[in-house]
Amino acid sequence: MGTVRYDAPVASTTIALGITLIVLGLAGYFLTGAASLTALIPAAFGLLLALAGLLARDDRKRMHAIHAAVVIALLGFLGSVRGLLRIGDVFHATSARPAAIVAQSIMAVLTLAYIVIAVRSFIQARKARRGAA
Repeated sequence: MGTVRYDAPVASTTIALGITLIVLGLAGYFLTGAASLTALIPAAFGLLLALAGLLARDDRKRMHAIHAAVVIALLGFLGSVRGLLRIGDVFHATSARPAAIVAQSIMAVLTLAYIVIAVRSFIQARKARRGAA
């Protein structure tokens, strides 16, 4: 039976998401005058995702690394989705911390999109394994 590999581009997607979240966190921190360390939360998630993506470049570690990345992304989504639910406050100018809501919303959308991409990759790998059997 041949080995079915996870989609290698998912590793690159994971790294790209990690870098994007690092930039989001750093931008949020410095553009708000370094007022709150919590603005760096996306950067922390981004660092973990980028590391998982780098590990996933190794065929032997890819499956576990991408599964770990999905768990990290899911935690990031769950922690940031409330910002997405409050995005209307930004547009109505009723938010006390609009930058935080915007950063949380961006993180929620990015992590959810990544979860969908990764899960689709898992499904494709499973189908390929069944077809190879």
